[in-house]
This record gives sequence, C-alpha cells and structure tokens, in this order.
Amino acid sequence: MDGSSQDWSIRLLLKSLKIISATGISCIGTLAVILYFAQSALIYPSSFPAGSRTDVPTPDRYSIPYEDITLETKDGEQIKLFVMKQTDPELRTDGQTVIIFCANAGNMGHRLPIASAFYKILQYNVVLFSYRGYGLSTGKPSEAGIKIDSETVFEYIKKEKELKDTGILLYGQSLGGAVAICLAAKHEDEVAGLIVENTFRSIPSLIPMVLPIAQYFTFLCHQIWPSEKLLLKIRKLPILFLSGEKDEIVPPVHMKVLYEICQSPNKVWRQFANATHNETYLKDGYWTSIIDFSNDFIVKKTQ
Repeated sequence: MDGSSQDWSIRLLLKSLKIISATGISCIGTLAVILYFAQSALIYPSSFPAGSRTDVPTPDRYSIPYEDITLETKDGEQIKLFVMKQTDPELRTDGQTVIIFCANAGNMGHRLPIASAFYKILQYNVVLFSYRGYGLSTGKPSEAGIKIDSETVFEYIKKEKELKDTGILLYGQSLGGAVAICLAAKHEDEVAGLIVENTFRSIPSLIPMVLPIAQYFTFLCHQIWPSEKLLLKIRKLPILFLSGEKDEIVPPVHMKVLYEICQSPNKVWRQFANATHNETYLKDGYWTSIIDFSNDFIVKKTQ
C-alpha cells in the first residue's frame, strides 16, 4: 500500500474536526456526535484504499511459499491468514515465527513488503492476517472483535504442528502496535519478544494532542486501546520501540512515553531521523535494528 494512504482515516478525521472546531461553539455538538457515532468507521477504514475488501495481494508475488488459512473465531467470524513457513525444516520447526499486526487501513496483502523482509532477511516463519471486516475476513472491526481475532491467531500457532515449538515474535505498526501490546500483556510467558512501531498511548490520549478542543469529549471514546496501562503489566519481555522522528499522525512523544514507562529491563529504543508515520520502515538502520534485536534477545531466548 502507498504509505501516504495508509492512515487516510486519521487524516480525514483530523481535517473534519478542525473545520468543525473553527466554525465556533455552535458546532460543538456536531463534534461530539462525530466523535461518538463515526468513531469506528474513522478508526477502522477497512474499505480504503479502493478494492481493499476484495483485492488481497498474495505472497507468491514475492516468490514466497504460503498457506491460505481460514480460522473461525469464538463468535463465528472467518479470519483470513497467510502462513509463510521456511523451506528449511530446521528453521520451520525450531526457528522463529513472527505475527504481523497490521495498521488501520488496507489488508494483510499490503504488508507483504514487511513480511518479505522477515521471511527472507531474518529467516522467520511469518503469519500475516486481516482483522475482521478487513480484506476477505468477515464481520465488522472493533476493539473487542480485533482482540478476539488476535487471540484466535495466537492459539492457532500454539497448536500448529510445525510452528508450536518456535519462538513467537509480535510485530505491530500503529494500531497494530496496540493490538500486539494487548496480546503480549496477556501472554508474556508464551512469546519471545515484541516490536512496536509508531503506536499511541491510547485513543483518548491521542485525540487532545492532535485537536485540543476535543479534549473535553474523550469520555465519548468507546474504542480505547489502552496500551499505556497494558504495557505496565509486562515485566521482562524484550521490547523494541521503533519511532519516526517526524511522525505526523501519532506524535513521537507517545512512543517515548511508552518506552519510558516500560518496566522490562530488556527494552530497546530506536528513533529514525526525518521518518514519517508510514515510511519509518524504509529508513536506513530500520532492519538492522530489528536484526540486532532478534540476535540479542529472540534467537538466544529460543535456543
């Protein structure tokens, strides 16, 4: 996916709210209505860009073998996965597996460049999935539903005959970072490490920083993603924080706060100069940082 479109929904939300706030007090009620009723549609723009619900690029475009898997969640939704296993038997069953948690627009196929790097450079097995209501997965996206989806994928890996004994790394960008933190807080002893890139403390804490007038309406947020609170539950898990210095969507201070409150002694901070929200992974040193983190914490932990 084009980086400029990946967080289209957040850009549109901010633009709309700024226009409303500029028109005066008479529109405060409209602002509150938008924050409450249009919240899910703006946070989870699963149909953007056009074709995202029907056109899902596949790993064979990157010459990666894969399995196209469908999982049923406990509430009856069908979640689509790409499972990319290493061809070397030892790497496949005794190596590492990364679960990639996507940002808030597009579908899993748009994250194949990330998946390809993990598969080809780090030689990880890769599990990539579309949240409910994204791509070819059924349902409508919500915080509660996406949490169920992530648990369903995690349980699948823990039982899959070739992946169940591999070390599991959680990797999330933006919204995906919040999803990954939530899963890590619940399963710290079952995962090998966590990587978060350009994510936020919580949705309510993000709104006042990008639109001060909306600070009085954060109580209307029903999509919370309380990463700041959940991170405090993680005591020792290795965590790599990757921050774009010029992030124009999530102020970099959010990532810095998450890093500073993190209690794990195995935390690593990397910030990339002139990196915007959607282009951080393209900056020099990004993949070197991940390789070093993997070698220092993940590979050693699973040997």
